[in-house]
Amino acid sequence: MTATTVTAATTTRKFAVGRYATIVTRVLTGLLFATTGLNGFLMFMPAPDPSTMAPAGVAFSGALYATGYMLQLASGVQLLSGVLLLAGRFVPLALALLAPMVVNIFLFHVFLEPSGLGMALFVVAAELGLAWAYRDKFRSMLQYR
Repeated sequence: MTATTVTAATTTRKFAVGRYATIVTRVLTGLLFATTGLNGFLMFMPAPDPSTMAPAGVAFSGALYATGYMLQLASGVQLLSGVLLLAGRFVPLALALLAPMVVNIFLFHVFLEPSGLGMALFVVAAELGLAWAYRDKFRSMLQYR
């Protein structure tokens, strides 16, 4: 084996590991958002007990509910984006749709309800990792013209 062959094999192996990590992250993120989005409509998961939540988090969630549309809109975006991620179709669109939601999830847990910060950090890491993996699809959108 020559040095070039070894280098090519190592590069191929790293590429394969990265590709599989991207697929696993995409599927796990898709499952998470498809499930939580569907739950927003069907309510099959138990709601957290408000007495165990921070008052600011309860007030914020109550305000979203009081609008009459915001939770349904958020659930619809989560469901659509989750299905797109699971299908592996229009992944950059799904990531763009989820970006403001991911920011809100993170900030909600940082400022209003710290108990879910671990999951919020996972969601942020997954979004950033997938955005990086699909960065070539975002280049034209980020070019100054």
